[in-house]
Amino acid sequence: MRILILGCGWLAESFALHMKYQGHEVWASTTTSEKYHRLNADGIFSFILDFDYENFPARIDLPTQFDFVLNSIPASQKNSVSILENRFSNIKSFYRHITWKKQVFLSSIGIYPDKDAVFDEFYADTTELSSKLLLAEACMLGLADTIIYRLGGLFGKNRVFAKYFSERICTTGEQPANFVHIDDVIRLLEAASCNVLKHTVYNVVAPLHPKKKDVILASAKKYGYILPLAFEATNTIQKIVRGELLQEELEYEYVLPDPLQF
Repeated sequence: MRILILGCGWLAESFALHMKYQGHEVWASTTTSEKYHRLNADGIFSFILDFDYENFPARIDLPTQFDFVLNSIPASQKNSVSILENRFSNIKSFYRHITWKKQVFLSSIGIYPDKDAVFDEFYADTTELSSKLLLAEACMLGLADTIIYRLGGLFGKNRVFAKYFSERICTTGEQPANFVHIDDVIRLLEAASCNVLKHTVYNVVAPLHPKKKDVILASAKKYGYILPLAFEATNTIQKIVRGELLQEELEYEYVLPDPLQF
C-alpha cells in the first residue's frame, strides 16, 4: 500500500512509522528540515510543504496515486478564519494533482459545544458546532472517498494527563474525560485504510469516561508526577462524547478503553 500523510505531527509520525514497519510505502509532508531528515532516516519519503504559504507551489514532486491519505493538518481554534480558509484552499489545490482510494481527515471532538449533554455523530444543531472545525470538515468532505475522525483528548507515550497539572490548581477535575490513547487511534486509522466505512463522520473516543480528577491521580501515581496544588470544582460541565459508532461498525475492541489506565 502507498500511503500519503499530510502534516506529520506527533500522532501522524507514529502512524507513519507503524505503517512503514508493516511494509507499506509511506510519504509524509512536514514544515521543518529537522523532521524532514528524521523521517527520511526512518525510511519515510518526506517532503517539506507549508500549506499556509500565500504563494503556494503549483506542483510538488511526488507520486500521483495513493491508496490511503491521512490528512492531519489542523484547524486550530487559535487560527483566524482567513488563515484557515487560505490553508484549506491550498490543501484542495494540492489534491488536484493526486488520486487516492481512501482518506481520513483528523478533526476534534472540540467541534461539539461545551455544555451538559451527550454528543454523538448525529448531533444536528450545526449552529452550536465550532465554526472553524466545521469549515475544515466541510472542505474535506467535498473531496472524494473521505471520512472524518473526530479525536478525543489524545494521550499516550510522553503525553500524560497529570503532567499538565503538576503543582497547579485544577478546576476541571469533575468533568468526564473524553480521551483516547494513541495506540488505539493508530489501530483505528489502519482499520480505515483497509475497510469500507458506512458513514462520513466518526468520533474516536475511549468507551469509558472517568472524572478528569481521577485520571490525574491515576496517571500521577503511575508515572511519578507531582499532584496539583488543589482541585477546585469551578468548571463542572458534564459533556460526554460517544464513540460507539466506529467501534461497533469495525467490531473493534479498545486496547485501552479506560483513561485511568493510560
